[in-house]
This record gives sequence, C-alpha cells and structure tokens, in this order.
Amino acid sequence: MPRRPRIHLPGQPLHIVLRGHNREACFFAEEDYHGFLHWLDEALKPCGAALHAYALMTNHVHLLLTPKAAEDVARIVISLGRRYVQYVNRTYRRTGTLWDSRYKSSLIDTDRYLLICQRYIELNPVRAAMVDDPAHYRWTSYRSNALGKADARLTPHAVYLALGSEDSQRQTAYRALFRSELDEEAVADIRLALNQNQALGGAKFHRKIEKAAGERREARPRGRPRTSGAEGAGITGQAELGL
Repeated sequence: MPRRPRIHLPGQPLHIVLRGHNREACFFAEEDYHGFLHWLDEALKPCGAALHAYALMTNHVHLLLTPKAAEDVARIVISLGRRYVQYVNRTYRRTGTLWDSRYKSSLIDTDRYLLICQRYIELNPVRAAMVDDPAHYRWTSYRSNALGKADARLTPHAVYLALGSEDSQRQTAYRALFRSELDEEAVADIRLALNQNQALGGAKFHRKIEKAAGERREARPRGRPRTSGAEGAGITGQAELGL
C-alpha cells in the first residue's frame, strides 16, 4: 500500500517525530543535546517557524511547531538532518544515516489538542521511566513552559498564552495540567495519528484537512473497526508505537 503524503499547512501546529535508525541512539553525550538544540534554532530562524515544545530522548526527538509556510517543515528537517548527522559522524567516527528515512508528523487541532500534545511531548521522559517529574529532565521544554526558565528557541502558542494574563499565572496553570496523567485514549490517539501521518482533531478539523488534501485523511484504527462513534470524537486506536 503506498504511503500517504504528509500534509503541512501554513499557520497550523504540527507534531513531528524524528527517530534514530533502527531505533538506535541518536544522542550519546551531553554535548550532543546542546548541539542539536543549537542547530534546531538555526533551522527555525530563516523561516520564522514558531517552536512551542520539544523533547530530546535518547533515540528520538519530538517537536511541536507552527510553520509560516508549508514547505518550511521539510527545510527544517533537512537542515537538522544534515548538520547534526555531520556532527555525530565526525565526532564519533561513524558513517551512514542516523535517522529513519521518513519523519513522522501530525497536524494538531489547536483548540482541542494543542496543550494535550505539549503535555504528551514533555511527559516523554516520565513515560519512559527516566524521571518521576518532568522538571527533572533537562532536554525538554517543560522547564520553560511550566517553570519560566528562559529558552529563546520557544514561542508560546496563543492557547498557552490564554492560560493567564501574566507569565506566573500561565506557568501555574500549566503546571496544574500535569497533576493528572494523560488520558490513555489521548495518548493512543496521538500515537496513531503520528504513525499514519494524519491530523489529530475532531470531525470539523478533519473536514478542513480533507478539503486541503483532496482526500480522506482520518487516521484508521488498527484491529477491529469501531462499532460506534459520535461526531467530533476524533481518532481512536490502541497502537503502542513507543513514541
């Protein structure tokens, strides 16, 4: 079955995952994380894309960003791939690819899923049992979004800014979102959408994406088909992808 093309839209938040080839490590020392973040910043600046959240894990990376132009997404990924892979190969005297050939991406329904997706990304180290508090992991955007640590790479989304009238109010409200675990169905929805390069959102949002793509774009749950579903129910599925 042919792969569906990814859909990127200007001004629409996008969740991106870059995974190490064969799920192998892509970061090996502290300097590697610093280097990746530097080149991420360099890739974002020319096109003015807004980065809202990120998580650098041992063998994969999550980014939540909003591009000004659809074609900027490929430019960012290519720039990162070229510069970071050159650095890793030179530093560790290796050759060949570092990333899987195709990155995963999912358009995000802003009103419904923006903050859920941010939480999903910043909770990656907790789900991986690397830490018990997202604040204890250095390589995510959590410390900036929740604790106010300066991070010039980040541009808060309007949905995040609406959490309060001042930075301290927004940070307090954002931390409160982490007091409860993410709903398992929401986690499954995010993973399924990424695995199928599909949009994450309700029925109205999917109709908008389908109109832009010229084809049906709703993610398809694996296994038995759903026996029922309501308008706006979004995506369902139980694919455990390790994202």
